[in-house]
Amino acid sequence: MLFIRSVFFIIGATIALVVIVSFALLLSPSLNVKQRYGILSKWAAFCIWWIGVTNNIKAKVVGLENIPDSPCVIAPNHQSTFETIFLQTIFPHQTWVLKRELLRIPFFGWGMATLHPILINRSEKIKSIKKVIEQGTTRIKNGIFVVIFPEGTRKPYKKLGKYQNGASAVAKSAECDVIPIYHNAGRIWAKGQFVKKPGIITVVIGKPISTKDISTSTITKTIKEWTQEQESKFDS
Repeated sequence: MLFIRSVFFIIGATIALVVIVSFALLLSPSLNVKQRYGILSKWAAFCIWWIGVTNNIKAKVVGLENIPDSPCVIAPNHQSTFETIFLQTIFPHQTWVLKRELLRIPFFGWGMATLHPILINRSEKIKSIKKVIEQGTTRIKNGIFVVIFPEGTRKPYKKLGKYQNGASAVAKSAECDVIPIYHNAGRIWAKGQFVKKPGIITVVIGKPISTKDISTSTITKTIKEWTQEQESKFDS
């Protein structure tokens, strides 16, 4: 039964993706980035609603009051596809650091391309780091939140990976705060897992971490320690 429900989720999400992206692309020449984001983010809202209908997956959010009015760097742990979608439903206009090859995915990639994400080539590590810092800083100065996963790639549930300095470096360069986020989506919707189990995903939004008078590595350490603390609190 869970398999069938998961099939229905994929079918619904795919249809919604095609419709919403097609509509956005049709209007794209007459829209600015923020307006295109406003349309395309409706797909994220639909997916979160639809996964609740088909698979009975809900989200419990703690710390909504910690979301600032001014743009900053968002630094979540990375376990699932869920968080990449869900964050669009609770944070304002945002952009992401993405592998360039993701833009080749029909409709999904086409839609993402219109939002000017920060594209990287993992085979060019040094160039990618510089690009993330430069473009991430520009996005924040232009009023856009920047989502950077410090682990770089999805990790199994309760197996936090090594935290890289990208998120901290961008925040330091842009002179803005970092918002750490912890979630346990991998418990229900793990990487590569087609069948999604029903349940509640906890999402914890931490208080802003100031980057003033503190080193990049110390900021990263603070983010990871906070994340580990939340993991032990909510998933012990």
